[in-house]
Amino acid sequence: MTLDLEAEQALVVRLKRRDEAAFNLFVRAYQAKVFSLVQRMLGNRAEAEDLAQEVFITVFKTVDSFREEAKFSTWLYRVAVNHCKNRIKYLARRHDRSKDELDENAGSVAEAGPPGPMRRPDRAVEGAQMEVVLQEAINALDEEHRAVVILREIEDLSIEEICEITGLPDGTVKSRLHRARLALRKKITRHMA
Repeated sequence: MTLDLEAEQALVVRLKRRDEAAFNLFVRAYQAKVFSLVQRMLGNRAEAEDLAQEVFITVFKTVDSFREEAKFSTWLYRVAVNHCKNRIKYLARRHDRSKDELDENAGSVAEAGPPGPMRRPDRAVEGAQMEVVLQEAINALDEEHRAVVILREIEDLSIEEICEITGLPDGTVKSRLHRARLALRKKITRHMA
């Protein structure tokens, strides 16, 4: 479910009134995108489920601070990215991001998408293996590079939207995106060799 700009603005008004039905609509409208972003950033399905819930609760509690200078969805992404960065730092301090945990949970990313047309089993396995390699490569990026590459390549946001979400200037976003793509290409090429 995607909301147009008018519906999004009406939803914000209702959220600011603490309308529970609006909160339920808000979650249904954005849960897939937020979960996808958070799971890609964290590389761990269980952590992503917990953090996505925290993102929605935070937005509901702080919706009054939304100034409507940007799209609501852009503001939501900013909240989600900031939560991810904080969780990554927390997990790094606790040393919860061990290699075994990443290997165990990386395959769950491929399971998160909607079912597609039937594929040949060998191609399905290749696709799942490539998804694991890609997620591991994304996990290897520092959080700043990880955020821009996910927002651009996976969430398909424009450079301008990424600038609004991250608060970074255009040149910095483009530079980080370029470096992230190079690092991903290098890691994937090394795996395929």
